[in-house]
Amino acid sequence: MSNLWKKETLCVQGGYAPKVGEPRISPIVQSTTYKYEDPDHLAEIFDLKASGHMYSRISNPTISALEEKISLLEKGVGALATASGQSATLISILNICSSGDHILSTSTLYGGTFTLFSSSLKKFGIHVTFVDPNLSVEEILTYGTENTKAIFAETISNPSLNILDFEKFSKIAKTLDVPFIVDNTFPTPILCNPFDHGANIVIHSATKYIDGHGCSLGGIVVDGGNFDWSNGKFPQLTEPDPSYHGISYVKEFKELAYITKARVHLLRDLGTTLSPFNGFLLNLGLDTLSVRMERHSENALALATFLSSHPKVGWVNYPNLPGGPSYGLSKKYLPLGGSGILTFGIKGGRVTAKEFIKNLTLAALVVHLGDVRTSVIHPASTTHRQLSDEELEASGVSSDLIRVSVGIEHIEDLINDFDKALNKLK
Repeated sequence: MSNLWKKETLCVQGGYAPKVGEPRISPIVQSTTYKYEDPDHLAEIFDLKASGHMYSRISNPTISALEEKISLLEKGVGALATASGQSATLISILNICSSGDHILSTSTLYGGTFTLFSSSLKKFGIHVTFVDPNLSVEEILTYGTENTKAIFAETISNPSLNILDFEKFSKIAKTLDVPFIVDNTFPTPILCNPFDHGANIVIHSATKYIDGHGCSLGGIVVDGGNFDWSNGKFPQLTEPDPSYHGISYVKEFKELAYITKARVHLLRDLGTTLSPFNGFLLNLGLDTLSVRMERHSENALALATFLSSHPKVGWVNYPNLPGGPSYGLSKKYLPLGGSGILTFGIKGGRVTAKEFIKNLTLAALVVHLGDVRTSVIHPASTTHRQLSDEELEASGVSSDLIRVSVGIEHIEDLINDFDKALNKLK
C-alpha cells in the first residue's frame, strides 16, 4: 500500500507498520544487541542468508524504519543511514572506489565535500577532477579516464545555488558507463527525485532539512537499483568477498548489491553508525518535511524578491527567482519549489557583509542550514575559508556572498529584520 501513497502521506506513515498492540510511533530501540535461540539461525544472519539484526553497528529497528521511509520517498530500492552527511558521502564513494580510481565532480560543492574530495580521498589514492558544470558534455568527457568510477554532483549546489543539469550529467555518466551520484540535501525528496532524472545513487545530509530542527546529525545513502554493476568496472560488487565466505553481491543481491555491500562491509568496518536516538529524531522530523519544504520555499522566494529591489543589495540568487542564472533549470527540475536557501551580496563587499550580519536580530549567525529558524553565514570566511581564491571562484563563492537559510517564521517578521539590518549600514 505504501508504494501507492503520496509523499505527504509517506512522510507521516511510511517505513513503519505497527502490529496489533505495538507502539503507534516507531520506538527508540536503544540496544546494541538482539536475542536469538538457535545458533544456526544466527549463523545464517552472519552469512547474509537470513534477515535480522545481529548488532546495532550494522542495523537497528529504529534506524531501519528511517531508512525505509526515505527510500520510499526517494523511490529507491534501499537506503543506509549513517552518523552524518559527510560519512554518507564517504561511503557512497568508498563502496565502489579503490586506490588508483578516479571521480569526476562538479566544482560547485559544499566546502566540506570539496575538502573530502581534494584532500582526504587523495590519501586513499582516489583522485577527483573538479569540472565547471557549465562546460559542454564533450568538454567534460575529456576529463574522464579509464579509471573513472563515478560522476558526483549536488542538485542545488552549496552555496552557489547552481542547479544541476540532470540531463547533461546523466548523459555523461551513461557515456562513461559509471554511476551518477547526486547529493539531494537542499531540495529533499519532496522537491526533487534525482532517480527520475537519471541518477543512480542519492545521498543526503539528514542533519539539514530531514531533521529540520538543528538537533540531530545524520546521513543517508539511497540506492536506485538502476545501475548495471556487472559491466566489468566494479569488482568490489561482482567478485567474491572473502569477508563473507566468497559471496558476490551482484549475484546474491542483484539490484540491492550496492546498498547491501555499503551496509555489511563499510558500515561494519568503518563504524559510521547512526545512533537510535538520532534516528528517532530524524524520523520525527520527516513527519513534517513536506509541510516545511513548502513554507521554506515560499518564504525564500518572498525574501529574495524583497532583497532584489533593495538599494543596498548588489545581487540576489535564488533558484526560483525569475531572471536568475538557474531559473530555467529550476523550473524544469524544481517545479514544486526552490527550497529555503538564497544568497545575496551587499554593496560594499566583505566588510559590509559582516556588518550586516551583526545587525540582524531575528536571523542568527550559525554554521548550519535547513532549520525551521532562519540563519545566515558568510561562507568565504567560514565554511569555505580553507579554499584558495581560485577555488572559491570555481565554487561560486564570492567574498561578498551571504548565505541565508530561510526558516518558517512569518515572512513579514523576516523581511522587517533584513530591512532594518540593511538600513543600519552606512
